[in-house]
Amino acid sequence: MSTPARFEPAALMQEARDKTGLNDFGDPAFLEGLEKFCSALESDANLSDFGRGLLHQKFIELLSNRLGIEDWYRRHPEIEDEVIEAPLVIVGLPRTGTTLLQRILACDPQFYSMQWWETRYPVPFAGESLQDPEQRIGQARAEVKIMIEAMPKLLTIHPMDADQADEEVVLMEHSFIAAMNTYAYIPSYMNWLAQTDERPAYTYLKRMMKFLQWQKRQRGIVGQRWVLKAPHHLLRMHLLLELFPGVKVIQTHRDPIDTIPSIASFLHTLWAIYGADARKEAAGEEWNALMARALKHTMAVREQAPDQFFDVQFIDTVKRPFEIVREIYAFAGLTLTPETEAAMHRWMEANRRDDRGSHEYTMQEYGLSEAQIKRDFAEYRARYVEPYLR
Repeated sequence: MSTPARFEPAALMQEARDKTGLNDFGDPAFLEGLEKFCSALESDANLSDFGRGLLHQKFIELLSNRLGIEDWYRRHPEIEDEVIEAPLVIVGLPRTGTTLLQRILACDPQFYSMQWWETRYPVPFAGESLQDPEQRIGQARAEVKIMIEAMPKLLTIHPMDADQADEEVVLMEHSFIAAMNTYAYIPSYMNWLAQTDERPAYTYLKRMMKFLQWQKRQRGIVGQRWVLKAPHHLLRMHLLLELFPGVKVIQTHRDPIDTIPSIASFLHTLWAIYGADARKEAAGEEWNALMARALKHTMAVREQAPDQFFDVQFIDTVKRPFEIVREIYAFAGLTLTPETEAAMHRWMEANRRDDRGSHEYTMQEYGLSEAQIKRDFAEYRARYVEPYLR
């Protein structure tokens, strides 16, 4: 019987060095987050042996990617010259239509977007041509297929597709200053994260975006700006505006009463993959508190830069998506061509929600109540929800 994996930063880093034959991890700002995450997994999370094995693999992949990225920068210093123009960034609570909007906008060739396979495998495989990343794409497709077969509930919560645009939060994990609580209940790590300077996570995200953009251009893909999407930017909106000057932010809105329990269900589904006894109530408590803090932060930041934000109600995304898209283009000063709009219509027709089943859960399962959510999100609901209830 093999010994369950242990999480020791020095040993994990050495294993990644041995695997890749490389030594440079880049900016050492990731080291504290790595140590805090390892410590929290050992002290807070009740991981199964299977979960430990999966997370050990995750550590080695993240650290190996860092080594690989620095090696590519060393061999191709021109990557540093890539310019990241002011992106269009979609933010909002999960379950508010952010994925739908991102994937519609990603139909426009003027946008760069990161497909799931690129976030999963940002570094070319050994022997793989920059012009033909089929090895990485094939591996990612196989993994998505396995995930859906093993846990079909995932598909009812989030539309998994290796070839579609997805969140950059997976890239941000490489800094170990990110939403690592999607793997386990790790309050000591989350308490540290709430008090730490997350600027290194955003500077490293931009470094990875340059690398992906450079790779895309080797494949003949030439866009003008990125369309990004991640709910986690709500917690650090000040950094998004600081490190991506001129960014245009699309904020989606829906009543937290309808979203927070769903987020808790998704989080618990992920915890159950890794944990021996993932508690539903802990998932509800954590995400309710986290998202309440996130929205308060973003509301405060918006007061300082109101012209950089555009609001979209979830019901409008569902009922009149293409009108919303045209409004977004007008807000961002972009041109929507007839050809692009036709491509968006084709995408929508091929990706109807009806094809994925329904996501079933109850608020009470996760220790939540309507009264608590109304109280915790009172200011947000008063400004962005109650005026639109109908």
